[in-house]
Amino acid sequence: MSKTVWRWLLTLQLVCGCAQAAQATQVMTTDGALAGQGQDGVDVYRGIPYALPPLGAWRWRPPQPAPAWQGVRDASKFAPACMQQGVSMPGETPPEVSEDCLYLNVWAPLHRAGQRLPVIVWIHGGGYANGSAAMPLYHGDRLARKGVLVVTIAYRLGALGFLAHPALSAESPHRSSGNYGLMDQIAALEWVQRNIAAFGGDPGRVTIAGQSAGAMAVSALLSSPRAKGLFQRAIAQSGGIFEPLQLAPGYLLANAERDGASYMGTLGATKLEAMRKLPAERLLGGGAGAVTHPVIEPDVLPLSPYEAYAQGRNHDVPLLLGSNSEEARALVNVTTVRADSFEADIAASVGALPPALLAAYPHATDAQAREGRLALERDLRFGWDMWAWARLAQKGRSPVYYYSFDHRPPFPADSVYAAWGASHYAELWYMFDHLDQAPWAWRAADRKLAAAMSSYWVHFAATGDPNGSGVPHWPAFRGIDGKVQRLSDPIDTGPVPALDRLQVFDAVYSGLRGKAF
Repeated sequence: MSKTVWRWLLTLQLVCGCAQAAQATQVMTTDGALAGQGQDGVDVYRGIPYALPPLGAWRWRPPQPAPAWQGVRDASKFAPACMQQGVSMPGETPPEVSEDCLYLNVWAPLHRAGQRLPVIVWIHGGGYANGSAAMPLYHGDRLARKGVLVVTIAYRLGALGFLAHPALSAESPHRSSGNYGLMDQIAALEWVQRNIAAFGGDPGRVTIAGQSAGAMAVSALLSSPRAKGLFQRAIAQSGGIFEPLQLAPGYLLANAERDGASYMGTLGATKLEAMRKLPAERLLGGGAGAVTHPVIEPDVLPLSPYEAYAQGRNHDVPLLLGSNSEEARALVNVTTVRADSFEADIAASVGALPPALLAAYPHATDAQAREGRLALERDLRFGWDMWAWARLAQKGRSPVYYYSFDHRPPFPADSVYAAWGASHYAELWYMFDHLDQAPWAWRAADRKLAAAMSSYWVHFAATGDPNGSGVPHWPAFRGIDGKVQRLSDPIDTGPVPALDRLQVFDAVYSGLRGKAF
């Protein structure tokens, strides 16, 4: 045999060896076989269908089972994100989108044969209008190396995911509509129950987790009878639905149907057939924001999360939750805030607020007004919800672990993240242990915090308790004045931040409800 042939054979061997090294363990699901990819010591399975594409006659209907396939399905590429405009986080690359979007992704540790590892199912944020299960910051590779499976799920967004309408309610056996995005999340969790053991996961140790609108979805799933038994723990980062419905009457089905009919009227579609024939792009922007929210309706969400907890009808599972100390810096531009227009600007942004709330945030000078606006937005959008949720949940049998993320990442001064501080989104780089995705001047303290937070999240998914070797002790939250874990440098334990202002919210909201918290 010539030297040329030998060299050709050797080259072929090397190529085949590399291809084999990049091939993930083949997995047989209930729908068919999957071939993923090995990547940096983790098996990744992308673009797995968990439901039938919600197209044509299936638009605005509950998700249906995904069709089975023959042979081995290529799971090496992400599927498009659900229909949306813009991005869920400043600086993010806009995703490819499609109405055919009900897919999920799985990151699994290598050498997991015969194991039953804990599972984290990640629900992305984006105000129910944006977001992608494929966003690099959400990739589960680093957490998977610590011994968990990570599943990221897509769900219908905007009007396609949350439209309520009288005609849709009329065709429903439950006489309800809206919440299609929540139905998608439940369908994905059902897929996990059926299939995650094939990947080495434990269907009896599933943690639902989300940030921002994803955390609000967690609060809804904990309150939904349809989600019973689909998960055993929950993580919520900066988001929940606990304000009085008097402040959000559009969440009630009759009002949501009215708003939906009005919105479809602006698009010239009043009959179901015409609504389902509209190009998906027509259902973005414009008045879609008015109908993009969960709905209190008989099937998926018969009670608001607050009422579900108050009546003891929530799912009682271990809970890890919290928010960030400077949430609003990433969301509100306060450079033009002035003392003389402080109250009018807030009314224009979120509606008229009770005088007691405004008085809790001094704004006599422009400097005070800027700081007051940031603090008010933080507490109004996130701080009170998380404190309320922690207090409601700790009355159950399962433990609650409450955090405040106080650390300031080294965001570059010339970037879109400049001056964010410990803002909304800031904890994501740390809990996913993804500092190296950004070429910033990370310090030893950043890496130490990322290692600790990712370990806390993995420990919690495994046991329902974030404590474990190598991390500072995190006490459970107990009582009205329970302690929080301050995630910063160093990690320590302290009182609930801005407690005096949160108590003002309590008093105002109790007045609106007509009963004490």
